[in-house]
Amino acid sequence: MPLDSPAPDATPDATPATAPLPPFAARAASVGGSPVREILALTERAGVISFAGGLPAPELFDTAGLRAAYDAALTGAGAARALQYSTTEGAPELREAVAARARARGLPTTADEVLVTTGSQQALTLIAATLLEPGDTVLVENPTYLAALQCFGLAGARVIPVPCDERGLLPDALAELTARERPKLLYTVPTFQNPTGRTLPGGRRAEVARTAARLGLWLVEDDPYGDLRYEGDHQPWIAAHPGAEDRTALLGSFSKVMAPGLRLGWLRAPGALRRAAVVAKQAADLHTSTVDQLAAAHYLGAADLDAHVARVREAYRARRDALLAGLGGALPEGSEWNRPEGGMFVWARLPEGYDAGALLKSAVAHDVAYVPGAPFFTGTPDPRTLRLSFTTHTPAEIAEGLTRLGRALG
Repeated sequence: MPLDSPAPDATPDATPATAPLPPFAARAASVGGSPVREILALTERAGVISFAGGLPAPELFDTAGLRAAYDAALTGAGAARALQYSTTEGAPELREAVAARARARGLPTTADEVLVTTGSQQALTLIAATLLEPGDTVLVENPTYLAALQCFGLAGARVIPVPCDERGLLPDALAELTARERPKLLYTVPTFQNPTGRTLPGGRRAEVARTAARLGLWLVEDDPYGDLRYEGDHQPWIAAHPGAEDRTALLGSFSKVMAPGLRLGWLRAPGALRRAAVVAKQAADLHTSTVDQLAAAHYLGAADLDAHVARVREAYRARRDALLAGLGGALPEGSEWNRPEGGMFVWARLPEGYDAGALLKSAVAHDVAYVPGAPFFTGTPDPRTLRLSFTTHTPAEIAEGLTRLGRALG
């Protein structure tokens, strides 16, 4: 009998004994999914007017211009390059286009200082992978961008909120926390912040830069909304202030001004940090989609993005104003809300005794939705808060949505 033949009484098809699989990493179990994404899934049915997701208006996409840009990227000899592997740092022409736009906003930048990423969310992930060890301390605004909290949670960081007022983080509190807690970095969305829509004044930006330089702190400045200003004066990036030059990772995105489906973002960072982020990106996805990068570069070269953004701003300004005009009739008496100068969000607070999370079920039953504010907080949340996005719907649809919201909350 061959040595590998089964014994006569063997049962080849018997189910073998199995041992339990090794567990997931602790970070995978400790970080929950995004409530915003879960709410979006609930509101995808026809007829729902959703103020929940921060979604650009699809009817405002420059579909024809983007189609022409892809055609150009895939025409002639360039097609082979568009469909081939590329460098991790990104297509040189797109990096130069990003640098040129940064220079136009007052921040000296070269193409070599730019890393193209798969959305600005990836840039944040690369920064976390590069700078953070489990247990390191990160400072954030309170409330702050929910996906940033997920990112830092997956990195095993200890997240501490910086006290804020209606204009953003308080520099004195930042200095005190930095001296006491010795954090690795501060993460901030200083312009039209998600979720509050507030903008940090220029004087505070300069103080943040000075504090970071004096106390030894990395700054991560996330700016996905800066082009969407509807009133007020432009505020220079924190990265442009003295003291921030060698310690600021500036994150940007084409999602809000071109199209989110492109998944194109960028990172501008000091040399050593940028080179470390390149290595982290190589481990993540090798490089961002070549064809998308080249199409975006063609678009920026052939189309007038600033003129397109001006049209988008005009539409979004009207939508913001429609939301602000109707909130008084939709929210319970005694509610409060802000007036953002740009961006995509209005932040509201219901009166004492109300819970925006508990009321969401009633809102969805009335075919309208918003995002409760509680998940955006670090530490003790404010259950009365909610975030309303105004960009996705027309003023008429916003008015109808607010009528439904009033019935749901009444």
